[in-house]
Amino acid sequence: MAVRRRRGSTAALALTAALSVGSALLLTACGPDDTASSAASSPAATLTASSAPTGKGTAPSPSAARSGTPAAGGSATPSGPAAPTRGTGVPHLTISNGTDLVQMPDAVVDFHTQVRDLAWAPDGSAAVFISGNGDLVTAKPDGTGRIVVAKNPGGQTWSHPTWVMTMPDPQVGLPHRNTIIFTADQGGTTRLMQVRGDTTNGTPAALPLSAGAPGDNGPVTLPQTANTWADAGGTHGSIAYENTADGSVYIRDDYTRQQGYKLTAGSEPALSPDGNEVVFVRSVGGHDHLFEVQLGQNTITPQDLTPKATTDYTEPAFSPDGKEITARTPNGTATLPADGSLTPHPGAYTVPGLPAYRP
Repeated sequence: MAVRRRRGSTAALALTAALSVGSALLLTACGPDDTASSAASSPAATLTASSAPTGKGTAPSPSAARSGTPAAGGSATPSGPAAPTRGTGVPHLTISNGTDLVQMPDAVVDFHTQVRDLAWAPDGSAAVFISGNGDLVTAKPDGTGRIVVAKNPGGQTWSHPTWVMTMPDPQVGLPHRNTIIFTADQGGTTRLMQVRGDTTNGTPAALPLSAGAPGDNGPVTLPQTANTWADAGGTHGSIAYENTADGSVYIRDDYTRQQGYKLTAGSEPALSPDGNEVVFVRSVGGHDHLFEVQLGQNTITPQDLTPKATTDYTEPAFSPDGKEITARTPNGTATLPADGSLTPHPGAYTVPGLPAYRP
């Protein structure tokens, strides 16, 4: 059974707030090389910070009075995102929540546009996200150098990009790849789209999803619609993605030739950096659990990483070394070993958002 409810890209609030959270805690990024719009088109919101500290550390946790209408896409909570005031405190871990502010490990960076569904290039040189205008945008880690890779034509909701980079392999004829894959929702029909990661104002095209199964055991018809939540991993252009129609996780392999297959029931998959493991969400006993499978096995046997879950674990992300997984919870984030050997421990910061690791 797949995750019980849709979250992430369906719940963001469009916020274009003037945030005052302490200049010592912000890395402002408004360089002259920015090419994307620095203002979202949706109604503004007003946030008022409280000085009472909560949770670990000494930084204040803001409470906010918000106005405005929901914007399509993003990773904010349904009640509206809060303004982060300090970094995650975890090496490589970043969190975006639909505001202009992104939590880096040791600071908060202002991207001067709403940042929804942030992900990182495999080399860590740039971030990719959906802006407040609904466009596909890349930027440097400090928020400068924003480039509109593809402009939303209207009538679509874009979400959850992932960045595929592969080095050329002359022995098998594998070319260099630099591709961003994302979800486009048009009239309730979702498809995976692709566009070059080094382009400006590019034109996305549908991502080919050809039939194929492990071991070439005959033709398999793959669904072309209802696909979403792609996540890249490995060195040969592989992705895991979700199909909401049948509640399953799929694998797309693009090494020497493009092929794909259904993996198992679940949602919101994350592919490990080496491409050998997939962690995903599945509902068990009233809560969303994290499961993990090893690829390349004759038998797919999902392992429940959170068998004693008393809360919902969703939107998982692998650390760069593949040893840890951070997931979203209703109260923030939680981290656990990728082998499931220990109980998840809450993150040091309690503002919910989408976790992503910068390599």
